[in-house]
Amino acid sequence: MENHTRISEFTLVGFKSHPGSELLLSVLFCTMCIVTVVGNVCVILIIRMGSSLHTPMYFFLENLSTLDICYSSAITPRATLALFLGRRSISYTGRASQLFFFSLFGTAGFFLAVMAYDGFTAIPLLCQLIMSRRLCVLMVTGSYLSGRINCTIQTSLTFSLSFCGHPEIKHFFCEVAAVTRASCSDTLLHQLVLLAACGSITVGTALVVFVSYGHITITIVQLPSAESRHKAFSTCSAHMVTICVFFGTVFFMFAQPGAASSPTKTNTTSIFCTIVIPMLNPFIYTLNREVKRKGFF
Repeated sequence: MENHTRISEFTLVGFKSHPGSELLLSVLFCTMCIVTVVGNVCVILIIRMGSSLHTPMYFFLENLSTLDICYSSAITPRATLALFLGRRSISYTGRASQLFFFSLFGTAGFFLAVMAYDGFTAIPLLCQLIMSRRLCVLMVTGSYLSGRINCTIQTSLTFSLSFCGHPEIKHFFCEVAAVTRASCSDTLLHQLVLLAACGSITVGTALVVFVSYGHITITIVQLPSAESRHKAFSTCSAHMVTICVFFGTVFFMFAQPGAASSPTKTNTTSIFCTIVIPMLNPFIYTLNREVKRKGFF
């Protein structure tokens, strides 16, 4: 009979098989975390100070930047210390915290969907009519609420698992799938529920995004002059790049054969999700001409 006891600590063994790279990774993670926080804080300050940026799109972008700061700060500093100091043990409470904040990655998908819908309404010049302040607040609240529900489901399901002996998590932080694989419970039902929850969020938000941008693209192509088409595409370009990076990474995670059983592939993809994307977003949005005019970077 297996010994199913409550475990007080877990061991993170991500990148442990590459000891020579630990110092380099810790410096890289620390640098990227600082750039992420500084870049997203700059985005928030510029939006707050620029009266011309007090529009629905930048209201959503401000919330996305806030999410990126919280999301990256909850995971990257702990991973940096684990690699630099070799402190790979993490408490039960710390595991729960990282699980919860990692699940916030799905909330970014909701924000990208509402930003795409905002672009959908703005192209026919109906933004002021449809995207009222009240509707914007409701959409942001709904995005946060949906993200919190997703976080609660994933964290609660993972907490219900049993762990035996001294569990090792083959990751550099407590990612849901890695924690699930470390369990000695039957995880089939757990995995099916997580797949259904994550799959529905991904497909639902991607559908909103692609339908919105399909409509936007068709409308822009039909504009009479090359100048107006260029102006419209330049307005949407930053968000299009963000969408491609975000959903490209998500679809890669689901579609990559053998990724679930390969710690190296899982770690690499998670670095992109948790560290690279939040760092890139402020730079991507500098492509927008209105932000450039405010002197960002």
